[in-house]
Amino acid sequence: MGISRKKGFIYVLAIVLSVVYLLWRVLFTIPWHAHIFTLIFALLLVGSELVSNFTAYVLIIFRLLEAKKGRNLEIPKFDLTQPVPDIDVLIVTHNEDVSLLRKTVNATTFMKYPDKNKVHIVICDDGCRPEVEKLAAEYHVGYVKMEDNKKAKAGNINHALEQLHSPLFAIFDTDMIPFSNFLTNSVPFFTKNFADLKEDPDHTKPLGFVQTPQSFYNADIFQFNLFAENYVANEQDFFSRDVNVLNGYNETALFTGSNAVFLRKAVDEVGEFPTDTITEDFELGTEINMEGYISLATTQPVSSGITPIDIKGVIKQRTRWARGVVQSCRNLHIFTNPHLSMTNRIILINTYLYWWTFTRRLIYIIAPLLYAIFRIQVVNANFWILMIIWAPGYFLLHYVLGDASSKIRNERWGEIQETFFAPYLFIPVLLETIGIRAKKFKVTEKNVTFSFKDRLYILPYLFLWSSTLYAIIKFNYGKWGSEIIVGSVITFWLVTHFINLSFCMFVSMKRNIYRKSERFARQIPGKVQIPGTDEWADFKTRDVSEGGFSFEFNDPKIHLEENQDFNGILYHDDTPFDFTSRVVRVINQEPVWYAVTIKIKEDAGQNHYLELIHDGDNTLLPKAQDNWITPLDELHLNFVMHMKNIERIFISAFRNNS
Repeated sequence: MGISRKKGFIYVLAIVLSVVYLLWRVLFTIPWHAHIFTLIFALLLVGSELVSNFTAYVLIIFRLLEAKKGRNLEIPKFDLTQPVPDIDVLIVTHNEDVSLLRKTVNATTFMKYPDKNKVHIVICDDGCRPEVEKLAAEYHVGYVKMEDNKKAKAGNINHALEQLHSPLFAIFDTDMIPFSNFLTNSVPFFTKNFADLKEDPDHTKPLGFVQTPQSFYNADIFQFNLFAENYVANEQDFFSRDVNVLNGYNETALFTGSNAVFLRKAVDEVGEFPTDTITEDFELGTEINMEGYISLATTQPVSSGITPIDIKGVIKQRTRWARGVVQSCRNLHIFTNPHLSMTNRIILINTYLYWWTFTRRLIYIIAPLLYAIFRIQVVNANFWILMIIWAPGYFLLHYVLGDASSKIRNERWGEIQETFFAPYLFIPVLLETIGIRAKKFKVTEKNVTFSFKDRLYILPYLFLWSSTLYAIIKFNYGKWGSEIIVGSVITFWLVTHFINLSFCMFVSMKRNIYRKSERFARQIPGKVQIPGTDEWADFKTRDVSEGGFSFEFNDPKIHLEENQDFNGILYHDDTPFDFTSRVVRVINQEPVWYAVTIKIKEDAGQNHYLELIHDGDNTLLPKAQDNWITPLDELHLNFVMHMKNIERIFISAFRNNS
């Protein structure tokens, strides 16, 4: 869908007005004669604004180009008159739980392909664990072990590739579960490219890899801890399903580590997976692009994994990503490398600058605090001139950014997430930039653990939140009329940061987890043997999980009692499997439905049950942000929920003491 001429004009006007503001900022507002500390911070602030606007321009221009070209990445169909290529499916594991690995291995065996004999599934295990080798034998898939691996994930993959020879290979992390349509939604891009190269080699570039979105079936730390599972999309969706798709429209999508299909020849030509960085994915994708191959990113998830929701795990994960990208950008010489196209260079620089977002966010938070508390002025500007030059460009640019950022995440929510990571990422990024490297690879722990130390993660937010609250009161106390108006810009930024930090406080607070497994909305047919009879009644599930499911009978006259045991049959792809259940809850509404446990009688049935759970998105989680829910609504909800939690703690303590 194209952008109208009117909207295009607004996009361009926003850029022009913001450029005018930046010129004014650089030429007229820097306090050159101030104290050295003030001057340094003033320059950091101006630099942050320049970089922030650059990244905004990249998004806007890419969105305009996308609309102008009218590109729509449709998934090709297999040409069934031609043989399909062999493909190796690599499942990379280090020391993750075997129960988690089982779900991924199981799902790969259900993937559809015109010739299943050409799909070669291999578990790549550098932990050399007997239980993993046993799992491979159970599912009749390949097993490649690697002893004494000193080159992390990249070394594990390279070791496996040395023993494999298919022209294509797919790669999955242990926790990334492919849907049954993964291969049919990715491999056809290659078969079409093969045909195009044969038909028109002079105008067709070879395809190096296809990146499918990183998707997650559990609520992330923002969705879960902010009670926002129903109206906020996963934080990583914005990059995977929007930004990287825009990169792909320019034929330079980034590889994000899993859920991708590669042309083996392309990987061999660049010397396999790089081992000199902790983000081998990012670096490999760029090396493939520099070799003359294109890369694409699709929009629809065809796999799904689990994301950590404990603050320690999330911070460690992002720290590794941040350090790795900085390492890889240095290795690739993204600013000077002559083998990079202009578009690819812009994408890489934009990616590099993203990891400086968190330092910029801290600078934005500190700047108004310096003036409100200490009267340190880092912007030398008259209020009315500032309003004339800054306000139109700022608000129009942010309107355009909101319009250009798709429906997945608005800019306001992006600022909250940046603020959350800022205190913990700016130092690693700085250290990595000056050459103090973190070489040890750490697999992100997916099991949620909480300890007293985890509660200490709140301290930076608490300090900044308290300082901002104090600054708001101190700066506005005793002011009236024009004084309030003149100070409104400082107050605006203080209040904005206070709201963002309030969210960060809530995110860092522990929220109890009551479910042992995630629920998925699935309508699966089955039938129940009515207890005490030989009669069977048909039903359809409402949702399913590994521990049980809920259902309603097709005939509303049939009724079960709470704690009642029964036998039943479920169907997956017309394959029946037996189970036993107990009713744990009866929900007496229209229609009546039941929550039950489940125990599968045979291993084959257990495999089918796992597949029907994980074959598809978790539609109970949103894919777009509900903009009707305002930040104030969300803050009020979190305040109420946390007050209720505190009330429960006090009541429980009182009862225990009684």
